Order: sequence, then structure tokens, then C-alpha cells
Amino acid sequence: MKGRTGGERGKTMRQLVLCNEEMAGAEGFDRAEVIPLHEEAEEPRPARGMRRAGWLLVACGLALLPWLYVLATGLPATATAAHWPVAWVGLDALEALGLIATGLLAARGDRRHALAAAATATLLVVDAWFDTTTAAPGGDFATAVALALGAELPLATLCGWLALRTLSRPA
Repeated sequence: MKGRTGGERGKTMRQLVLCNEEMAGAEGFDRAEVIPLHEEAEEPRPARGMRRAGWLLVACGLALLPWLYVLATGLPATATAAHWPVAWVGLDALEALGLIATGLLAARGDRRHALAAAATATLLVVDAWFDTTTAAPGGDFATAVALALGAELPLATLCGWLALRTLSRPA
């Protein structure tokens, strides 16, 4: 049976109504018992700031994709570590994937974006750390510090904020 409950205008829910005629006249049983079978849960639309943060992260993740090519072709092949370019390309690829996943989940209002945001924040901090600690003195170090302070750490802060904000609110 379909019906409307008092406080819900315009929402339809399916209900199971139990009423035994013998019990209807008994004390305390003057009305039928209504048991909701299914309520249509509407997902709340995420706040404008959350949607904007989500799309900003998606854009940043997509902007990292061409950078992967630059890294793959521009890192020195004579580094003392084996597979040096593969390590850096892999790290930045994970960051791009994390930013995109966090952004898409946040833009949709999916609370699971907190997990992706926490992982992405960690990757970004690790990248900033390794960029600055492995850079050669001079221009390379200055570039690494500029990227850390101008991109990686601010994005890590945003991701950390998104994760903590979501996890601190009740479901």
C-alpha cells in the first residue's frame, strides 16, 4: 500500500499496514501499525565548496598527466638508482590517479573520497620530500622547493582537510 506520512510532503513510501479487527477495538490497539518497507533515500547534493574542491582536484590530476611524459623523457638515464625514471613516473601517476579519484568522489558527494584524499595527501607529501632531498644543489633544488611549496604541499593540505572534515562528521 502506498501512502504519505505526516511530515513528508510529496515523498512516497511503501508501507505494510497490519490491523487485526479483533485487536482494533482493544485498549492500546485503536489504530493500525505502519511499518515502512522501503524509503527512497535521496543523496544530499554536496555543498558548493565541496564540489569546487572536487573539480579542482580533478583538474590538477589531469594536469599531471602531461607531466608524466616530461618525466619519462627528461629524467637523466645515468642516475645511480636503477629504474630512476620509472620510480618518479610511477609516483606522479599515483598522485594523478589519487587526485582524480578524490575529486570525482568529492564532486559526487560520496563520503569515500576521504579515503582517497588521505592516501593522496600522503603521496603528495612523500613526493615533496623526495623532490627536495634528491635534487642537486642550485637550480634543481630551487625548482623542487618551489614545486613543493607551490603545488604539492598545498594540494596535500587540501586533501588532508577534505579527509578530516568528512571523517569528523557523523554519517
